[in-house]
Amino acid sequence: MPAEQKSLNVIVYAPALAGDEKRPLAIVHRMEHALPGLRLAWTTSGKDDLIALPNRDEGIATDKTNGGFFFLCNDDENHQVTLSGWENPDGLAAGGPPHFQVCASLPLDAVGIAAAVDVLEAVGDGAHAVWGKASPDGYGGIVAQQFRRQGDKPHVPPYGLPPLKRPRDNPAPEIPHYLGWLNYWSDAAARAIGFPDPARDAELLSRSRRTATGGWVVRLTDALLDLDNPAHLDALKRAYERFPKIGGSSTP
Repeated sequence: MPAEQKSLNVIVYAPALAGDEKRPLAIVHRMEHALPGLRLAWTTSGKDDLIALPNRDEGIATDKTNGGFFFLCNDDENHQVTLSGWENPDGLAAGGPPHFQVCASLPLDAVGIAAAVDVLEAVGDGAHAVWGKASPDGYGGIVAQQFRRQGDKPHVPPYGLPPLKRPRDNPAPEIPHYLGWLNYWSDAAARAIGFPDPARDAELLSRSRRTATGGWVVRLTDALLDLDNPAHLDALKRAYERFPKIGGSSTP
């Protein structure tokens, strides 16, 4: 991917693959449907050369690389879209089993931003994800600084955001580790954090969509999240206050 191209990053977390899984191919097909004109029919070599995949579907169905599926992309280096999935050995909660992690990236342009909700829903529902998010490049570094570390006294995250429990200390797999700009919450995740409450979540519900599997895609701000925008930062802080179970943000 060209160094100057910024991305919108989608990550979802789902139960690990088992047996003759159909989820990898479903994810690919749903994502292509969510972004009209997209064809994820290429991969890359060790030298980042594009390699066409004329038998892509068959390959995905038979080759569960690293407990997931191999790296896929389109053939437009100026507007590159990528998708990959693998088994993450870490649990989504303390003592939990490995999980299936799926990552996609879209160009951080008008087209990518406009398609973000559809893509997150497609990948999340296709993966049978527990929860997930979509956020711009650089946001993951902010979240990493929110996680508490042993010996941090006190732990002061950037932007006045709340400190979060480390993922390995999460009490239940249905509870998201953190918030993103767009949030995918399965029905189980939504119930675990208490969403929606019509009396308290009217604003969030105005920017939310119910998915075909009974989950939700929840947008924190209408425009792409920008933590240097005071209104956006306030929206993120309010969301953590509203859902204190997320990341254990209410825990001292």
